[in-house]
Amino acid sequence: MKRKNKKSLNADFDAKILKTARQVADAYDIVLRFEDGEWIGHALEYPEAIGTGKTPTACTKAIREVAVSGLAVMLEMGETPPAPARQGIRSEQVNIRVTVEEKAILEATAKQRGFRGLSDFIRSEALTSLR
Repeated sequence: MKRKNKKSLNADFDAKILKTARQVADAYDIVLRFEDGEWIGHALEYPEAIGTGKTPTACTKAIREVAVSGLAVMLEMGETPPAPARQGIRSEQVNIRVTVEEKAILEATAKQRGFRGLSDFIRSEALTSLR
């Protein structure tokens, strides 16, 4: 589908697809960090949806707009978008052993990047590296 050059990334999508994409994107958790004088972040469940902004609110809005666009493309192609983390049932467990120093580094980095905990950080980083 050819997109017109418009201000909004989402101007040319079918209204029903856009509504579904927006509902999914709005349920995604957003990970933010302050870096070099601005906020940068991504959607936890859709790390390709990256945005920046002068404030956390502006950054979150930018991330969600990018997520809506990507999700709308997925939906147009008949693909299933990643489910919001809070809806996912995680029934499997993976254990890893790290040194005390490695754990401290991982925990500090997770906190700095706005993750709720070490598990969310490790899962996000590992899944992002596979995409």
